Amino acid sequence: MELPEGFVVQRQVQKIYEDRQKMQAGGLPINWGYAETMAYATLAFEGHPIRMTGQDIGRGTFSHRHAVLHNQKDAGTYIPLQNLYAGQPRFDLYDSFLSEEAVLAFEYGYSTTQPDALVIWEAQFGDFANGAQVVVDQFITSGEHKWGRLCGLTMLLPHGYEGQGPEHSSARLERYLQLCAEHNIQVCVPTTPAQIYHLLRRQVIRPLRKPLIVLTPKSLLRHKLAVSTLEDLAEGSFQTVIPEIDTLDPAKVTRLVLCSGKVYYDLLEKRRAEGREDIAIVRLEQLYPFPEDDLMETIAPYTNLQHVVWCQEEPMNQGAWYSSQHHLRRSMGNHKRELVLEYAGRDASAAPACGYASMHAEQQEKLLRDAFTV
Repeated sequence: MELPEGFVVQRQVQKIYEDRQKMQAGGLPINWGYAETMAYATLAFEGHPIRMTGQDIGRGTFSHRHAVLHNQKDAGTYIPLQNLYAGQPRFDLYDSFLSEEAVLAFEYGYSTTQPDALVIWEAQFGDFANGAQVVVDQFITSGEHKWGRLCGLTMLLPHGYEGQGPEHSSARLERYLQLCAEHNIQVCVPTTPAQIYHLLRRQVIRPLRKPLIVLTPKSLLRHKLAVSTLEDLAEGSFQTVIPEIDTLDPAKVTRLVLCSGKVYYDLLEKRRAEGREDIAIVRLEQLYPFPEDDLMETIAPYTNLQHVVWCQEEPMNQGAWYSSQHHLRRSMGNHKRELVLEYAGRDASAAPACGYASMHAEQQEKLLRDAFTV
């Protein structure tokens, strides 16, 4: 990246961009912010306009993006993705005002008229998207069925239980899954930088347009295990299901834990700490359309399963449990008729999360323990 002469960025931002140059050279593992930026840059080089809006879209709520740089000397701004090459397609980025409904509705309309563009609306926290629920219900999830109007809008909804309370934990995954039918939308929960890279590119490159709901991470943006390689970006593709990553003997695996999102890394660290080789952990990165064939192929080697568990951070009446368990039960039944799908997660709750950090930690420890013992 070359900055204009005399342009001075803030010290921590300078470090982020220096690290990205090291990632590009293979000197550091790829993190989320770099992979996301590379998705936009490669799409721009392939001729696709990009439009992004949200209440903190330039920096990113959790300071991972920094797509807009600010001169510390004169308060000027510079957007690297607008300066890739002469004659490049538009890269528009707007920090929007505090009305989720108004902005999301406008972006829905924009995306229906610009099918070649990647149009993104990002919630500051996924919880805040409930202020635009009418747009989701009336237009995004049902517009194609009612009016034959195709839409490729992407919604980025930060989601994850980290003890921040009921207003800053849940993007209300269950609401989107309850609206899924007739292949009307896509609901994905990527857990690696390579996954978000390929997912964003897939949204524009493949020859169909469906709204994409992405539950994006918060703590995973800087998690030591949530990294990718340049090869993952260059040679891979979006995986709807990610199989077990450790070397386990399939014949010794008697317990299968299925999950989505951040809880995967908690499960992985717990299993490694306990030295368990009888437990396989499989991630569902796409919850709708449900990837039944990919899941069946992934679990096929585990012929000695005795227990199958769905593990989630959300309460039982929320998250994916109620809306996806029929898919999971069918897949498990086809694999081995006598298998019974068990649940490991928080108890049903009127609120998405508790308000006490100590209670959150207790609940998190219990659901991880249940995943290995229930």
